Amino acid sequence: MKKLKIASIPGDGIGKEVVPAAIDVLETISDLHGGLSFDFTEFPYSCDYYLEHGEMMPEDGLKRLSDFDSIFLGAVGDANLVPDHISLWGLLIKIRREFEQTINVRPAKQLPGIQSPLVNPNDFDLLVVRENSEGEYSSIGGRIYRDEDEIAIQNNVFSRKATERVMRFAFDLATKRQKRVTSATKSNGIVYSMPFWDEVFKDVSNDYPDVETDQQHIDALTAFFVTNPSRFDVLVASNLFGDILSDVGAGIMGSIGVAPAGNINVNGKYPSMFEPVHGSAPDIIGKGIANPIGQIWTAKMLLDHHGEEEIGQVLLDVIEETTSDRIVTADLGGKHTTKEVTDEIIKRLKAKA
Repeated sequence: MKKLKIASIPGDGIGKEVVPAAIDVLETISDLHGGLSFDFTEFPYSCDYYLEHGEMMPEDGLKRLSDFDSIFLGAVGDANLVPDHISLWGLLIKIRREFEQTINVRPAKQLPGIQSPLVNPNDFDLLVVRENSEGEYSSIGGRIYRDEDEIAIQNNVFSRKATERVMRFAFDLATKRQKRVTSATKSNGIVYSMPFWDEVFKDVSNDYPDVETDQQHIDALTAFFVTNPSRFDVLVASNLFGDILSDVGAGIMGSIGVAPAGNINVNGKYPSMFEPVHGSAPDIIGKGIANPIGQIWTAKMLLDHHGEEEIGQVLLDVIEETTSDRIVTADLGGKHTTKEVTDEIIKRLKAKA
């Protein structure tokens, strides 16, 4: 019996609605597959927690989370209560950085029954693999002077270790898919870090002779995401470029509410964290119409991470069958509630057992 200890952090807004829904799905999977069980422990870390305690999590919050196999996060942030830079850096980014979750993986796939804004999406199915620890988001720099003399400096930091690590991760994923890796670059305009990125990509690609490679400047690449996303399989990108591409990927799926993500620790020292791409959506809190698919697809990524790819694929198949039959929430043009979509997925999982 494989027993996974999962730290559940519903967080803010609709996270408190979709995380319980996804946990119900995972518990159903556990009931149907005797070799797998989950032990969930919920933590209240959120903007509400900040208003009560003056911090997004307690001083020993990371220590408490470190004992778990994975973290299952809902949403972070409510700018009406707490400024975003406090909520994100006090919880989400703090976990990513301190737990060395150096790689972010975000799938984008045309789901049946969901209308993509693209005229001809052509059944795209891609993965954006993003370096998650340094690059353009390195917290190095500062501001000096005032008024018209004020200067802001932001330093981009690219280490060979982190750059090679994310590229090898992307190539390893590609060997299990269509064996194509595209590198996002901008070496025609960023004269130091991006040529370095290109050199490391070439070095790593030499170790994967069976994988087809391509590199595209980020401006053209974002255009190709819109005009021909089906040409891509696995894409590897720096922190900023990966952030941009993955949000475009969510957009072309038809709703950010269906997009999942994983923050991966590759050295085994700390848990990885799985979260949907959508935010806390304060405008629909409590209405029962939050789209649970992003969180449930995120649960599929958690299963894959722990070696349960077969079960994870069954879950994704069921998600696609559900969307194909238009059992979806209002953001996808449907009329079903969070609970109704979740219950349908659970019913179909049981039918396949």
